[in-house]
Amino acid sequence: MLTLRLTPYTSAQWGYSDARYITADQTSEIAPYAHPMLEHLAVTDGTRTLVVTRERVAGRPVSEPQPRAVDPATYDQVRAAALIWPTDFVLVETDPGRPVRVTAGAARTSPLYLAHHGGVLHGSWNMGDLRPFATGLSAREAARLLIYRPRYGSETLFAGIRRLTERATASFGGDLHLHYPEPALHRSPRPLADSADVLAAFAEAIDNALDMRPLDADSTVFHLTGGFDSGTIATRTAQRLPRQLNTAALLVTGAGRSQQIRRRKEMLTRLPFGPHDHLIDCRTSPPLHPDCARVQGQLISPYEEPLHLPFVRLAALLADHGARTVVTGLGGDEMVALSPQESTASALANAHITEKLPWLGPNARTALDYSDDGIAPPAQVNSMTLMSLETTAPPMLRAGIWPLHPFTDPAMIQLGEELPLHWREFKALQCRQLAGLGLSNDVTRPAERESFVWLVQHSLIAYGIPLLTGMLADGSPLIEAGLIDPDGLRHTLDEIAREPYDEEFHAKLLQVIDLHLAAAAFLS
Repeated sequence: MLTLRLTPYTSAQWGYSDARYITADQTSEIAPYAHPMLEHLAVTDGTRTLVVTRERVAGRPVSEPQPRAVDPATYDQVRAAALIWPTDFVLVETDPGRPVRVTAGAARTSPLYLAHHGGVLHGSWNMGDLRPFATGLSAREAARLLIYRPRYGSETLFAGIRRLTERATASFGGDLHLHYPEPALHRSPRPLADSADVLAAFAEAIDNALDMRPLDADSTVFHLTGGFDSGTIATRTAQRLPRQLNTAALLVTGAGRSQQIRRRKEMLTRLPFGPHDHLIDCRTSPPLHPDCARVQGQLISPYEEPLHLPFVRLAALLADHGARTVVTGLGGDEMVALSPQESTASALANAHITEKLPWLGPNARTALDYSDDGIAPPAQVNSMTLMSLETTAPPMLRAGIWPLHPFTDPAMIQLGEELPLHWREFKALQCRQLAGLGLSNDVTRPAERESFVWLVQHSLIAYGIPLLTGMLADGSPLIEAGLIDPDGLRHTLDEIAREPYDEEFHAKLLQVIDLHLAAAAFLS
């Protein structure tokens, strides 16, 4: 959403020029991400200055970016209003006599990473901008990522680079202090009234989430993967805006490919979508291919798309065709997720995962004892969704595209939390919504698994194994830090050469590769 360079205890005189805010002495600078879905504004009472970058809300004129002089009481009112803005935002507050403060909103459509050096705070949505401040690896965070048990918090893979989490405030007066908010309150399932129309309430929630934003149909594309989540959002909106909405997807490989093509065709045929359907075929854009920026040693965050190449190519394709906003189905899984008390899956499913990953190094195994330390409190948006948003945003932002995720809307989240179990189990809500459109069982009850698992298998065998072999031969920051056991990794590679591929076990090597490539790029 922005990049920043802030020096506390310096000039209070902010100006706006060349699409950025800068102080009179040029010691501080804020560059909002330029996009028609965003706006920025600034106010000052002569001492304090507040700079706000935020998602726009429909029906309101775009804010003028030039700093406005107001009295102290009005300043306080503006600040209070900015903190309850209904969409994503970042607030920066400066006062020459106090530390600078940066506060994030609850939605976190894009990440904000922070680092400091020499009395200056630096921040960016693009972690690569902060490479000079990466001083090493966090064993605890690396361990979380290596066993596929991420935790949402301020810690990142790199010592020296922090994450500003939802509703958190960073205070910097020479040293960086990150203050988590109070835990967000959540609803519980409750019985439905006899007159309740769940599908109507769901449709209304989708409508309201999208109507809040000033969407331009000509420059907006909807993900239509064939899955339930993007399908419910896209089909509902196509009903409201017939023949206006174009679509996009990645075509999977493997057993579910023909089914995905067939299901998407039915949705596109039965609903009044726009004329353009943009596709990237994963067969010709496999992850870890030599064309991948991550493999080429570019500064790609370890939190970006694990399947980087196809997602980057899809974003580029959409940008080439004039897309500025992409609407996704991210968060749909979490909207109807079962609570631990409701789920029949064992809470101990991953209890012994370390025994299944012989490549985990001794320092990673030790760090796992502290993997829940320092994490953020419960958020308004599910923490897994927040991490997915962080994964998705940077490749789109580099292409000039702003992502929009209706399932992260507060009203949508509340609806999901209050639904009885039988509306959430097996995604009954989304299935019934699609069935209500007259779509066939092929769409609403697919028989095949549509997944990237076959793509990951192909990429690991074709491109990943050589990368891991090179990692063992040439060394890696992960090995030097005791996070990867080279003998265990070597044994696994020998096993892959002799025995059938084990999806649950061997697919986790993708994370080893991604973390190795990130560590090598950022710490070289």
